[in-house]
Amino acid sequence: MFATAVGSIPASSDMNKSDKFSGIPQVDKLLNDPELAWFFPLISRALSMKIITSVLDKIRKKAAAEEEFYPNEDSCKAAILVELELNNKKRIRNVLNATGIALNTNLGRSPISESAWNNAKAANTSYAAIEYDLLSGQRGSRGGLCSELAALLCGAEAALIVNNNAAGVLLALTALAKDREVIIARGEQVQIGGGFRVPDILELAGAIFVEVGTTNIVSADDYRKAVSAETACALLVHSSNFAIRGFVSKPSAVEIVDAMSGLPVIVDQGSGSTIERIPGELSARSFLAAGCDLVCFSGDKLLGGPQAGIIAGKAVFISRLAAHPLYRAIRPGKTVYSILEQSLIERLNGEASPAFRVLSRPLDELKKFGRKVRAKLPKDCSELIETRAASGGGSSPDEFFDSWGLKLNCASSAKSLQKNLRHGPTPLIAMIRNDALILDLATLANEDPQLIADSIIYAMEKSNSLKYKAEQMTSSSSILLSKNGPLADKNMKEG
Repeated sequence: MFATAVGSIPASSDMNKSDKFSGIPQVDKLLNDPELAWFFPLISRALSMKIITSVLDKIRKKAAAEEEFYPNEDSCKAAILVELELNNKKRIRNVLNATGIALNTNLGRSPISESAWNNAKAANTSYAAIEYDLLSGQRGSRGGLCSELAALLCGAEAALIVNNNAAGVLLALTALAKDREVIIARGEQVQIGGGFRVPDILELAGAIFVEVGTTNIVSADDYRKAVSAETACALLVHSSNFAIRGFVSKPSAVEIVDAMSGLPVIVDQGSGSTIERIPGELSARSFLAAGCDLVCFSGDKLLGGPQAGIIAGKAVFISRLAAHPLYRAIRPGKTVYSILEQSLIERLNGEASPAFRVLSRPLDELKKFGRKVRAKLPKDCSELIETRAASGGGSSPDEFFDSWGLKLNCASSAKSLQKNLRHGPTPLIAMIRNDALILDLATLANEDPQLIADSIIYAMEKSNSLKYKAEQMTSSSSILLSKNGPLADKNMKEG
């Protein structure tokens, strides 16, 4: 018998170079292929064409470098489809959060309530009076009622909206402490996710930071002794994603305000807690009630709005921040303002944010929801177990709350099942704990039980299917890996 190949010819062929490249289709022909055109509404025709061109270029280079490689239209199309799907999976899309982390930063932190989204729709799909006074017919202040509503929610004199919490802290320090000293506790010189460090913000603002106390112990006297003629303010920083336990001590906000002798105290509160009672969290309202001058926090965490930064506090300082040139560079647009405005109205009307509803849902409701999902699954593929969920998003860093979860039983590994859940029609993001795949119901209870069940069944069928495993083996041997991505090479030999 002799070897044959799909997408190649025997090495003994006397085909010339032009024949070797003749199997590579033209870009225009591929752009008219229905299977490839299916991706145009998903990732755009322009990006699809760029991917097609890039893949064909790699195939040409491979054909030129490897004597026995003869591409054909099928192998080229298969390679392009792989790359198109890889790019499709990069799109921002909805997922099912089964991590048990209510404010999962990688999954967009807090969902926005449907009512806030729907009420803000008209302002975004049409023109909106974002910076126009309808009463006078003149240019007005930006942001509608957002600033006034945020101030009311925090019990502040005034408030200002920027595009995220880090921007709020940066603006406050730049406007009030440039070229002057900022007192900060040594244990609050923190780094949070993505390499973001508080000292970097101080440096960018042009401030000179003065550390007081030790990592675990700081006193009001430490702040008092650090005050000098060069002191602009003190900065209190939320510990975000870590906590120090044991032999620790720090003064209250009231004690720090007293120690600063009338100099401003700025708080990076971070989590967006305003009126909620969260273990381990001090709310923005409580800091202002203690006498702090400005409090900065996120709009897309416990508040449940869009990504935004809110600075609330004394009107004299808010006015200085609003007049600073940096504010214009970091203020949001109509989409953020309109959704935030609706979210603030809901909070002031006593409606809990989506994230807080996750944190406060009764256990019996979670267990009942878990039974609904299990009823739609094959018998014995899951079991209800007690779990521990977390608020996340830098709030209550070492606080957990009781929850219920579904432990999935699958013949394949937990890692394989986790991957297939991610790759389903509606991606489901789950956690592996103690070598078992757990779907925490705390962050799933607002979802459709049938949709969750469908995602689980899809992933299990993929994980357990011998056909799927064979397809994966074939795929791994037929996809040519390069530094810039996979290329399909259907060289399958028969003997």
